[in-house]
Amino acid sequence: MKKVMLSGLLLGVFCWAQERPRLLGISHIAVRVKNLDASRKFYTGLLGYQEAFTIRKDGTAVTGGGLSQSQAASIFFKVNNRQYIVLVPETSPDQARYVDAGIETDNAEAMRLFLKSLGYAVPDKVEKNATSDLSFHFKDPGGNSWEIIQYTPASLSVQNVGKFMNDERPAQRILHVGISPRNRQAVDFYFKAFALREFWRSDRTMFAPGRENNRPASDVSGPVLAGTTNAKLAESDDYLEFNLSAGQGAATATSANTKNGGRGSAAAGGGGGGHIALLVPDMAKAMAFVKAKLGWKDYPRAGQTEAHIGVNHKWQGNFFDPDGTRSEFMEPDTADGLPSPMSRASY
Repeated sequence: MKKVMLSGLLLGVFCWAQERPRLLGISHIAVRVKNLDASRKFYTGLLGYQEAFTIRKDGTAVTGGGLSQSQAASIFFKVNNRQYIVLVPETSPDQARYVDAGIETDNAEAMRLFLKSLGYAVPDKVEKNATSDLSFHFKDPGGNSWEIIQYTPASLSVQNVGKFMNDERPAQRILHVGISPRNRQAVDFYFKAFALREFWRSDRTMFAPGRENNRPASDVSGPVLAGTTNAKLAESDDYLEFNLSAGQGAATATSANTKNGGRGSAAAGGGGGGHIALLVPDMAKAMAFVKAKLGWKDYPRAGQTEAHIGVNHKWQGNFFDPDGTRSEFMEPDTADGLPSPMSRASY
């Protein structure tokens, strides 16, 4: 009887270890910058985000901002109480712009065990990080870096709820993070590990309204494969946007919708990552707000800024930081009030 009970307990522990905890949303995206002060003029001066806290190079954290590039290892610009854009000063000019993105959970250790049970490489344990959150880092099969994070009562995010935010920010939510999985194994990983729910897919035969005649006929020849997919996290409306078109040798829905942001777009994640999508209720008002800021006249990438209706029939506007990393404003609903068109092309 004791052996049966012990076996049952062990089986229960084993099953618990396989259970995926809740994934509550995107906590951050971290990008490298060449010049911290120049980037501050963009993320604070134009987009309106305040520095909530800074991790110093000695690994300790301080509330607030203003530290110099020589002092700071990473700076958290607060989008809302649970989401941040994190700037990491580069240590060499050839480093990828994309550092990592964070997924919030209510049980980091359970997520570590879940990923391990799927056969993915994870650290031996969860650690408390500099901001007093429980977290661990890992890479997808294509090499993109991620952080799983669990906020704690001692977390700087929890201790500073309601602080370092004002109305001087046209976008108050990170809607999605855009990345480029480098192989099919990486795509499979996200659907297994994050239990993604795909709700939109495009291919290179699809066009934004009014752009049907902007592409050479040669760009739509050959097999039609999915170019972009949007998939929500299991317990959240935050989502990941995958650019699946790398190596297809043709224009894609994603590239048709955006302008090249220079080395940031080309080099983000070494080809694996990405852009930041920010939710705005009204594109015209958001664009006007940014362009009315004092820093606009000195913004070196003003000529790249534009807004249009995308393949998904939603208004989107593009801004680029000094290193070319794209911040994409997007409205929540389609411009014509109809559902976004959906591709059935395979990956």
